[in-house]
Amino acid sequence: MQTGVIISLAAYFILMLAIGVYAWRKTAANTEGYLLAGRDLSPSVTALSAGASDMSGWLLLGLPGALYASGLVEAWIAIGLFVGALVNWIVVAPRLRRQTEALGDALTIPEFLGNRFPDKAVALRLTCAVIVVVFFTVYTAAGMVGGGKLFETAFGGAYMTGIWVTAGVVLVYTMIGGFLAVSLTDFVQGCIMFGALILMPLVLLFGSDISLTQVPQEGYLSLTHGLTAVGWLSAVTWGLGYFGQPHIIVRFMAIRSADEMPVARNIAMAWMGVCLLGAIGVGLAGRAFVVKNGIALEDKETIFILLANLLFHPLVTGFLYAALLAAIMSTISSQLLVSSSSLTEDFYRLFLRKQASEREAVMVGRISVLLVALMGISIASNPDSQVLGLVAHAWAGFGAAFGPMIVLALTWKRMTGAGAVAGLVVGAAVVIVWIAAGWDKAFLGGPGVYEILPGFVASWVAIVLVSRMGAPAPAAEVKPTIH
Repeated sequence: MQTGVIISLAAYFILMLAIGVYAWRKTAANTEGYLLAGRDLSPSVTALSAGASDMSGWLLLGLPGALYASGLVEAWIAIGLFVGALVNWIVVAPRLRRQTEALGDALTIPEFLGNRFPDKAVALRLTCAVIVVVFFTVYTAAGMVGGGKLFETAFGGAYMTGIWVTAGVVLVYTMIGGFLAVSLTDFVQGCIMFGALILMPLVLLFGSDISLTQVPQEGYLSLTHGLTAVGWLSAVTWGLGYFGQPHIIVRFMAIRSADEMPVARNIAMAWMGVCLLGAIGVGLAGRAFVVKNGIALEDKETIFILLANLLFHPLVTGFLYAALLAAIMSTISSQLLVSSSSLTEDFYRLFLRKQASEREAVMVGRISVLLVALMGISIASNPDSQVLGLVAHAWAGFGAAFGPMIVLALTWKRMTGAGAVAGLVVGAAVVIVWIAAGWDKAFLGGPGVYEILPGFVASWVAIVLVSRMGAPAPAAEVKPTIH
């Protein structure tokens, strides 16, 4: 490994650990401080933290790899995500910020749902906690696969070494600094990702003498070539997942005030638009570069790593590797913290130690971070895992289980606790059965249907039907929100 790369990566790791120490010194020794940073995030930190925790390693590995292999038609995934994120910021974000504080000052999504539907509070919180831990373990594994691929491809090192290094740094700053550390590191990591996804496409297009038309594949630059109605739906419905991603929507709960949400939304959507366009550019221009230079690339998801190594000075290459690690680590840390909060607040304090002190609860949260990380490492130990595939399954699981329930809980007064439980169970079950049956790859003799679509629809229908069969949810006590 070249000295310049080592210097850049070492500086990145030191910065992340320093932020963790800073957050540890600033965070109050209570669960609200550890899990939500005292609900005091600025709009810019909220925006980039939500974006960076969302975009994970798939932004620099999975998405460019899909564009590299299949062409511009894969951009429908990015379009669906952008629209879904925008609707999420408009519909869910301000309502969730207000209602979580008003309904018992809830610190987690399951706790909010328990306060919103007190007659089914225990069932909701327990079911949510199980779903969060199961799907986030898979999601965390996807990020660790990205770390393993980086070290294996870029440095010629062992795949598992990359996983352990990535997980180790994330664990340190997440365990000691909690939500504030995760949010501040996300902000910095979001800036690094933003810079990298502007730099690389520009260098490819204007500094390497390539043309996108050099790719011989038919319809490579077409948004519709070979696209079927089912394929289009499977791509754009990725956007439905935003409403149910706990590690993203928890950011909405931590902003200083719901009145600052529009500013955060504008920052977040501008950041996301540039990053998605950059990732698309890396995939398309990267394919043209590989074709022009006769380079053999076995794993399409490593195109970003290949280009970083071939086109740039070692110091810049190290910065680009840091951007990839930033995408991976920002998501892993957020997922670990949300899993930890569910295990602590919705299991440990609910069933095992109702009178647990704040200090004890924070310690349990830190131990939970470690346990979920170890389970993720175990899943990620298979080097043949595909980042986009793992992310797709976990994204669908959360989107189908939580998405309809969150939207309806915030907007439909007639919804009941029984309906919420039904939506959770049906959404998660449909996704799991769909994947197990292989219908995400082939359905009724045709192309596969992305599992989030049937799961989301089934969950929504279950909530509405069950809610209409029962009495309206009892009115929850609402406290005035104080800013």
